[in-house]
Amino acid sequence: MEKGPFSVEWLAQSSRSGAQPTAAAQRPCSAARDTGGQEIPADLAEVGGGSVPGRPRTKFSAAQLQELERSFREQRYIGASEKQRLAAVLNLSQSQIKTWFQNRRMKFKRQTRDAR
Repeated sequence: MEKGPFSVEWLAQSSRSGAQPTAAAQRPCSAARDTGGQEIPADLAEVGGGSVPGRPRTKFSAAQLQELERSFREQRYIGASEKQRLAAVLNLSQSQIKTWFQNRRMKFKRQTRDAR
């Protein structure tokens, strides 16, 4: 078998019936692909320190945080109707509300673990 540059495709090909790697697997990897199929420059993909193009980080206002925290104190897991209500009241998407609650639960878990 011909030795080519290391890649997942090459490894998969080489572990199967000894078949030759595909042309795509033989070309040098100058960029990685994320799950969305968008190319990420190799220097960002390898280091992992760069941000992937997409939605910028949401900066919640004090009023939004206050309302989100109040809702979290009442119930750690948000239901569909409450998520819809908060999204409308706070002018945020339901996805942002869901993500905030997920992150807040992880913060709560860290705080309670560290307090022990």
